[in-house]
Amino acid sequence: MSSRHRLEQLLQHPRIWRAGRAGPRRHLQSSSFSQLDEALGGGWPLGQLIELLVEPCGIGELRLLLPALIALTGAANSGKWVLLVAPPHIPYAPAFARRGLDVSRLLIVRCERQADVLWAVEQALHSHACVAVLAWSANGGERILRRLQLAVEETAEAGAACLLILFRPPRCARQRSPAVLRMHALPGAVGAIELRVFKTRGGCPQTVVVDLGGRTVG
Repeated sequence: MSSRHRLEQLLQHPRIWRAGRAGPRRHLQSSSFSQLDEALGGGWPLGQLIELLVEPCGIGELRLLLPALIALTGAANSGKWVLLVAPPHIPYAPAFARRGLDVSRLLIVRCERQADVLWAVEQALHSHACVAVLAWSANGGERILRRLQLAVEETAEAGAACLLILFRPPRCARQRSPAVLRMHALPGAVGAIELRVFKTRGGCPQTVVVDLGGRTVG
């Protein structure tokens, strides 16, 4: 095989972008909040690592994600799971059910050690059994985060693009990260959450205030 032919084979890899060609197809899931969708270029990116920096927990971050989780667990993904890894509090399942989430497809993984959290996330992604993985971790250097980014990219390449959200404390904003989307979540007015988007692919840093009880885009 000639070196030119080997180079052409290498350049066909889906993670390599070539000038003059369209980029890889993006998998997006509407957040159901029109202003946030506009800021994100259409919705939550699937098959990509997303970091949501939040402290304290419980300011509405799960309500923010709930419409997307409900949509992702629809008929098209029947039998797949929503996985919560090391949540700081046990979610109130009846409230999820009242909003329309099928709680029979909800799994919670408790981890005794922080080191186990990101390991559990990586294994879940490799299984291709989840439509969404939400994990809470204060740890994670650039190397392990890059492994998670590669693992979640593979879910999209396999036709099973997963929503991966990693909740981390705000101090992690100073660390380098391969995440394509990084946001700092802050309490807003009553019933609202403020999202400071400081890293997004193809976009500019901006602040979005989301009314969690507001109208959706369907």
